[in-house]
Amino acid sequence: MKKIIYLFCISFLLLSCGGKTNKADVVANTETFKVLQFNIWQEGTVVPDGYQAIVQQILNSKADFVTLSEVRNYEDTRFCDRIVQSLKDSGQVFYSFYSYDSGILSRYPIIDSTTVYPCVDDHGSAYRALIDMNGQEVALYTTHLDYLNDTYYDVKGYNGSTWKKRTPMLDVDSILADNVLSKRDDGMKAILEKAKEDRAKNRIVIIGGDFNEPSHQDWIESTKDMFDRHGVVVPWTVSTMLADEGYIDTYRKAHPDPATHPGITFPADNPLMDINKLTWTPDADERERVDFIYYAPLEGLDLTDAVVWGPDGSIAYSKRVKDNTQDPFEIGKGIWPTDHKAVLATFTLNKAK
Repeated sequence: MKKIIYLFCISFLLLSCGGKTNKADVVANTETFKVLQFNIWQEGTVVPDGYQAIVQQILNSKADFVTLSEVRNYEDTRFCDRIVQSLKDSGQVFYSFYSYDSGILSRYPIIDSTTVYPCVDDHGSAYRALIDMNGQEVALYTTHLDYLNDTYYDVKGYNGSTWKKRTPMLDVDSILADNVLSKRDDGMKAILEKAKEDRAKNRIVIIGGDFNEPSHQDWIESTKDMFDRHGVVVPWTVSTMLADEGYIDTYRKAHPDPATHPGITFPADNPLMDINKLTWTPDADERERVDFIYYAPLEGLDLTDAVVWGPDGSIAYSKRVKDNTQDPFEIGKGIWPTDHKAVLATFTLNKAK
């Protein structure tokens, strides 16, 4: 009798286990990672103690991948080596490679690196790192696009190459024609072409950068009278190119309404700096979202959060103003080292899918 009861109990346990998903297995098949887009304002050299503040903000963000803008390699140094060593001295291991103008940091080993769009005469740059994230390949692109012919300034009453006052440009065809005189679209074309190979191989593809151009998802009917846009709705070039290829804007995915969540990243209010060093248009409102993290759709990859990483203040009309919006702001302790705000996106990869 005891033997029969014993066999029954064993059979019941086996059937019960076979009909359920083991929670530990689900956790083991889920990878969470964070991406930080960070314009570091000339490697932190403008703000006192700015370099160490960059290190601190990266550590506080707990980012796994960082796309950097304004890497300059001053005094014949390699910024990638310096920042990796500084992070290591703080107890965190990152990988990088030599680049100029834009850069990449990764907590996971970099298999390969590519110059996608070399920086020539300061007209922007783009690099790619192929990364092994615990067996999942990640193609991470960083870019700092051309800052000239920055036509959203022309709408606001300033020339987008000289930043001298002008009559606001309000004709959309003229705005777009002047906008593509920059090399921003050339830089993004190079990224999108290279990324086709990565998407074909089912890699995670992420693009982070300071685009020096707003998004077509922000300049819409409901926001046309905000931020000195003078009633204009503009399908901006670079963001439209990305959308046409199916890429997803992390911040706008997490916060779809640009009227309540404009997500302004420039110019950031930096209390350590004189306002004149923080604005290019002293008599206008130049606030815009120009720092982005995009990703290609991939089965099992989900965006779980996106926040503005930085202060909740900006500069408009040569005044320090609070961002009285519904945007989520987070910031690390200590000094803010730049005139941009960063963007921090959190992803989950379900390997079981």
